[in-house]
Amino acid sequence: MNPMNPIICLKKKFVADIAAGDSIEEVFVLAEKNSALRRDGKPFLTVVLADKSGQIKGVVWDNVEMALCAAAGDFVQVHATANEYRGALQLVVRSLTAVPAASIIPADYLPVTTRDVELMFNRLRALSETITAPYLKALLGAFWNDAELVQQFKCAPAAKTMHHAYVGGLLEHTLSMALLVDKIGGHYSGVDRDMLLVGAVLHDIGKVRELSYTHRIDYTDEGRLLSHIVIGVEMVDAKIRTIEGFPQNLAAMVKHMIISHHGVREFGSPEPPKTIEAVLLNYIDEIDARVNAIREFIAAEQTGSPWTSYHRLLERHFYKGEAAKKSAAPDESNAQRGTRNAE
Repeated sequence: MNPMNPIICLKKKFVADIAAGDSIEEVFVLAEKNSALRRDGKPFLTVVLADKSGQIKGVVWDNVEMALCAAAGDFVQVHATANEYRGALQLVVRSLTAVPAASIIPADYLPVTTRDVELMFNRLRALSETITAPYLKALLGAFWNDAELVQQFKCAPAAKTMHHAYVGGLLEHTLSMALLVDKIGGHYSGVDRDMLLVGAVLHDIGKVRELSYTHRIDYTDEGRLLSHIVIGVEMVDAKIRTIEGFPQNLAAMVKHMIISHHGVREFGSPEPPKTIEAVLLNYIDEIDARVNAIREFIAAEQTGSPWTSYHRLLERHFYKGEAAKKSAAPDESNAQRGTRNAE
């Protein structure tokens, strides 16, 4: 192959199109690769293969030495057969070899939000304008007037795998949370709705630097070393320093919203929520992330069973029922209606 004029590998079958019994000859991203030993002591691999339509697990029994040459994050040419294993599709991989990144079309391998990004962002800006506290309104303005950051914010995923793990996912997740705040903020007396909304908008802002998303979603070096919580506090602090007279106590309250939004130290928060607004933010974040993750999991199940396979992290099967016929995207009555209101 001439490196100056590489042969482009055109995608013919996506993960979402795979059915039990299919014979697969296709290029995927090698999202994960783990080695293990069979009972007879011979090595085998478990892999996760991905493209823009989703992920599928696979197992490599033969030609393991060749497959070991491919690293997680590589594009790989796969020859495999699809079958059902424990209620879920998997690939039995006959061969797996790395292919040059220059020979693929990146857009085929990176999942993207199905929502209109500009409409979502306009709706989020409109909600930001409803803030009445002058310093908090100025803080969001400092972010939205940063054109480079806004572009990153529109593109960034919200996570590597668990929820909103696609280009535009961070914006989608943030808007959904902001719309929940708009509903919940007035339900409990004494809640500082402006602080809660600022917390919802900025709680994950550090993910624009924590995650990379060129052809697969992964962590940056900075993200692994610091986490989006620390990065987010740094970003907020930098914007606050551009606003003359920003009260020190108010700055501490905003930063507390960010550092406590995971709820407990074991989930990454340096401190647990210590204000009503921070407690509400933690639960709103959990609601939106959990609902999206479950919907994505249900949508990825392609078996005829009314129940999903076992979700390892959530430790349960989910009953699909009518939910299996619906999109895994955010609630139409929330995020999508919000974007329509912005038109």
